[in-house]
Amino acid sequence: MQRAITGYHRDDAGDLVAELACGHGVHMRHRPPMVSRPWTLTDEGRASRLGTAVACVRCERFELPEGFVAYKRTAIFTEASVPAGLRAAHTTKAGVWAQIHVEAGSLRYCVESPALAPQTLTPEVVGVVIAERPHRVELVGPVRFFVEFYRREEAPLAR
Repeated sequence: MQRAITGYHRDDAGDLVAELACGHGVHMRHRPPMVSRPWTLTDEGRASRLGTAVACVRCERFELPEGFVAYKRTAIFTEASVPAGLRAAHTTKAGVWAQIHVEAGSLRYCVESPALAPQTLTPEVVGVVIAERPHRVELVGPVRFFVEFYRREEAPLAR
């Protein structure tokens, strides 16, 4: 999945990490001849790549970004109460991830873009909703589930 570079930081070893719009980071090393990224060496070069889309393998693996915390959750839905909006393709807001927790029964989770094979969610299998990716759920029988939303933990305000 392609994600835009939104900023940079250095890891504990001093290597450059591109911060992506999804909340993940990806190393951007310049190690010729194997990896040639001379733009990483200057402030101007790095600034020129802001907004550039790069592959995020952690999104492809449906990994919740580090430092993201739960901040709200829905009511418990059943096959009789699931909102129509959850059954139609929709997205979360920028920077918001979610997890679909099935308490009883099962639910089909479909990611629309990129189109992936539907996943059957059960009490043992949690669905991870990637920020800004179209998705929906399909009912397959009796079910009880809720959705929990995650975002980057905000730093406490300085006093």
